[in-house]
Amino acid sequence: MLPLGTLITFSDEQAMLLETATGFCRERSPIAAVRAQLGTEHGFDRALWTEMVGLGWSGLAVPERFGGSGLSLAAAATIAEPMGRHLLATPFAGTQVFTQALLAGGSAEQQAQWLPRICEGAIGTVALFERDGDWDLARIETVARREGESVRMSGATGLVCDAAVADGLLVSVAFDGAPALALLSACDLPRDRLRRETVIDETRRSYRLDLDGVVVAASSLITGEAARAALRAIRDGSLLLACAEAAGGIAGALDLTVEYLNLRSAFGRKIGSFQALKHTCAEILVGLERSRSHVCHAASLIDAGEDAEVALSMAKAEAGDSFVFAGDRAVQFHGGFGFTYECDAQLYLRRALWLQYAFGDAAHHRRRLADLLLTTG
Repeated sequence: MLPLGTLITFSDEQAMLLETATGFCRERSPIAAVRAQLGTEHGFDRALWTEMVGLGWSGLAVPERFGGSGLSLAAAATIAEPMGRHLLATPFAGTQVFTQALLAGGSAEQQAQWLPRICEGAIGTVALFERDGDWDLARIETVARREGESVRMSGATGLVCDAAVADGLLVSVAFDGAPALALLSACDLPRDRLRRETVIDETRRSYRLDLDGVVVAASSLITGEAARAALRAIRDGSLLLACAEAAGGIAGALDLTVEYLNLRSAFGRKIGSFQALKHTCAEILVGLERSRSHVCHAASLIDAGEDAEVALSMAKAEAGDSFVFAGDRAVQFHGGFGFTYECDAQLYLRRALWLQYAFGDAAHHRRRLADLLLTTG
């Protein structure tokens, strides 16, 4: 249940981060730069990632003893919103989720090995989803079997973002019949085991990983309660950052739409003066404010160390559907031009459709809310 006494908070550090990130994304990720990355191999600008690392964003939620800023995941969500607003594509979200998993369940040795590297710009990602799997991260078909001091894996995972550039990967596996995670370095996974997938959002780089026969040291495994804690951290971090990105995307789609409505004329009037279009823009704005409120509430719960599962499911259902609505109307309001590849509105719709299903769509999360909130007599 929702902790009724937990208030929505927004710290001075978050306010400064939001101001900095908004200016950075506006300047460094104009739509022309976004389009320039669509045809590149990795889909993001390495120099831009280096700038973000220099700002301390990669180590934002890493404790100070490892060289990070010692802030929480709520601070990372503050940065994710303007990234979504300006369609900035980087490995930021995957790296933050990788970090949260290690903080929640990694051994002291694993944390000491990887967290300082994350602060210095190393890229992390997670590999969780299987061909016939669902959004329950505890249902795993990929298997790891012990062979002496090593473990051999068999299976495959898909929808692994930025796998080709990741320095570290956390792969969900079943070990001795229970959920576990295998921590892999880039050198543990041959390049020919990665196959790029075709996905709706062309700003993403998603891969399928063939794990048959891949061998890693037994010390790379995270098992037992530590694995369950890490999987919960992955779920919570992924949902929070996806919702924050979607909220930013709604704002970006609305900006684009309003700009066009104030530009195009029909019947001697700017089309933005037509009441039907005004009402729809108001609906988009309401969806944006609802989504932001849900994201801020979930972030506040996580920041306070409270269980945020209910708040995150609420945020995902709201932000996912609201972003798709905003992206769809942005395309529609651009008329025939909106259905062409040259129209920037379709970039927002593609991002919305990707985020709508990431870690469960609205129907999935409403079913989860029914289980969590409703009781039978």
